[in-house]
Amino acid sequence: MNVLIAPDKFKGCLSAAEVARAIARGVRNAAPDAVIDCIALADGGEGIVDALVESSAGTLHTANVSGPLGQSVEATYGLLGDGTTAVLEMAAASGLVLVPHDLRDPLRATTRGTGELLLHAVRGGARRVILGIGGSATNDGGAGLAQALGFRLLDVRGAELGPGGGPLSDLDRIVPPDHPPLGDAEILVACDVTNPLCGPQGASAIYGPQKGATPAMVAQLDASLEHFAAIIRRDLGVDIRDLPGAGAAGGLGAGLVAFAGGSLSPGIEIVLKTLGVSAKMERADLCLTGEGSVDHSSAYGKTVAGVGALAASLGVPAIALAGTIGPGYERLHERGIVAIFPIAPGPITLQESLARAPELLEAAAESLMRLVVGFASGPKSHLEIRNRNQEDL
Repeated sequence: MNVLIAPDKFKGCLSAAEVARAIARGVRNAAPDAVIDCIALADGGEGIVDALVESSAGTLHTANVSGPLGQSVEATYGLLGDGTTAVLEMAAASGLVLVPHDLRDPLRATTRGTGELLLHAVRGGARRVILGIGGSATNDGGAGLAQALGFRLLDVRGAELGPGGGPLSDLDRIVPPDHPPLGDAEILVACDVTNPLCGPQGASAIYGPQKGATPAMVAQLDASLEHFAAIIRRDLGVDIRDLPGAGAAGGLGAGLVAFAGGSLSPGIEIVLKTLGVSAKMERADLCLTGEGSVDHSSAYGKTVAGVGALAASLGVPAIALAGTIGPGYERLHERGIVAIFPIAPGPITLQESLARAPELLEAAAESLMRLVVGFASGPKSHLEIRNRNQEDL
């Protein structure tokens, strides 16, 4: 039996690669002769760098860049095993985790560091960049990224705008750099939301409060992004205001399209294609996936849903293992996951679950695999016995 093991991380506990190895041990315990192929996955958010580097035998690199409030931070990114594809997380340079709670200020927070990290990767030889844009501290529409790439954002006096989403209301014109700062590098943006840049479902209204925006600040930021979009359309000829996903990461989705020529796609689709998971799935008789928590949201852009859909398209049964199972998990059945199993053996505290995760995953995978092996070898003989008994009667 060929078994493809393709999980996401168990957040706060195990990386995707560690999850895959624990599941593989359980499969091996139950089916010693199974041919096992492990691949660590991510849906485009936190963990995409580690997962893609691990699965492609790539390397990790660091760069000193500007943090969300201008402080210097050391950001890590990956270069995949092909030597030409880089993978970045904007959170490493412009993430909310880099800002103490009492200092959160989306009026000032900038994406400049993400632009600097992007430049560092391209100048280091990357011809293709995968950029995950979750977890931002910013609401500047990618203005800081644009400035890092050499675009001049000028007010009516010809002065460069300051950092953050607040100053965008003073923008008078955008002056592009003389030469494309990223050359012909392809920029793939892992974006799992469809929010537009502005309006009641836009970047400021939906995500601004978690970054420290008051209701008054939300209104100010939304108006600033509206103005920013109008200037971008006039000076660059790119209409990003209502583009699905433009509002991701405080409008960085819009900025990457306008200033870096980026394309927005669901993160799991990018990951599956980059790692060639389709070819691996075609060889599999069974696929085991999983993530730390499974509920109704898992059916929308998450790893287990992406893996399930791919497996179903190729006629491969896919089963998920999860740390916890919440309301609405059944929606994953519509995405190709034929069954979902919790790894906890009974009532258990969160602390114990986290501490014992590797052994719980291994035990659950072994039990599941014994069931699969039993059905693969048992029903035929049971049917023959039943038929013989009926003939005797």
